[in-house]
Amino acid sequence: MKAWDLKGKTALVTGGSRGIGKAIVTELLALGAEVVFTARGSGEVVAVEQELKALYSGVSGLAADVSDAAHRKQMFECAEKKWGRLDILVNNAGINIRKASNEYSSNEYMKVLDINLLAPFELCRTLFPLLVKGKGASVINVSSVAGSFDVQTGAPYGMSKAGLIQLSRNLASEWASEGIRVNTVSPWFTETPLTGGLLSNPDRLHAITSRTPLRRIARSEEMAAAVAFLAMDKSSYITGHNLSVDGGATIRLL
Repeated sequence: MKAWDLKGKTALVTGGSRGIGKAIVTELLALGAEVVFTARGSGEVVAVEQELKALYSGVSGLAADVSDAAHRKQMFECAEKKWGRLDILVNNAGINIRKASNEYSSNEYMKVLDINLLAPFELCRTLFPLLVKGKGASVINVSSVAGSFDVQTGAPYGMSKAGLIQLSRNLASEWASEGIRVNTVSPWFTETPLTGGLLSNPDRLHAITSRTPLRRIARSEEMAAAVAFLAMDKSSYITGHNLSVDGGATIRLL
């Protein structure tokens, strides 16, 4: 039986300096993987890298914007130089701008689509040569329950996350013959810097928890655990799947 760990695995995690992304980086490291994480702010990358290096030796940060083609090339070059292959890719970087549909400028909604959907597609394509060389390579795209249901996060966000789910299905089918699995994790509302403003509204918080059977907001570590499982060889027969980590929210209509 294969072990419940990620020893010997190499991983690249985008948006890994805070929230769910940082929890994913920490979880993968704790399970024995070597991890490169990215974030846009160089100061934040350095601070998180130093924090994690105090606990784990196999971590390094890279200041990079996933929506920038030159930066995606840097990610490829970093992984190629460091490992010569890539076993795990976690497309976690994302943003949101909450507005009514008619209030978005084209630049605003294109920014959401670019970072949340187009950048993961391009990064998957860029890193494909390294994933092919990986040991049971696994791609995990972090989507959202908003990709399957209207949860009042704004149309562009929901559009981008729905597209990410479908991207996973398509790549899972296309890349299965190459030994690459591709899956999606769709979080429900989770305590992160991105949701801090929304969840500070008592009425909104009550509306969310009251329709969640587990009656609480998720923790970032709970999303990271789901990602880690899909990164493991233990999940070797799972591909093209969208795993909703939602406290039961999507099983209820009211």
